[in-house]
Amino acid sequence: MKTMTVGEFKSHFSEALDKVQQGEEIVISFGKKKEKVAVLVPFARYAAPPERTLGLLAGKGSFALGDDFKLDDESLLSS
Repeated sequence: MKTMTVGEFKSHFSEALDKVQQGEEIVISFGKKKEKVAVLVPFARYAAPPERTLGLLAGKGSFALGDDFKLDDESLLSS
């Protein structure tokens, strides 16, 4: 993970986007203390659905729904 200040990011914007397209994450820092304020991540990683844990079975099993599963969470819980 690469860290860039706002000034570096502004002057190397195209290069930063190329790195993100290649799968790298870039942290943007700001101010005199160089506080980290943002992270650029590839869109595919951002848009991926979050993983669900299985409670007591976390780390012991796995679960996946097929693409054709049409029931949403509300309907499943109310049935």
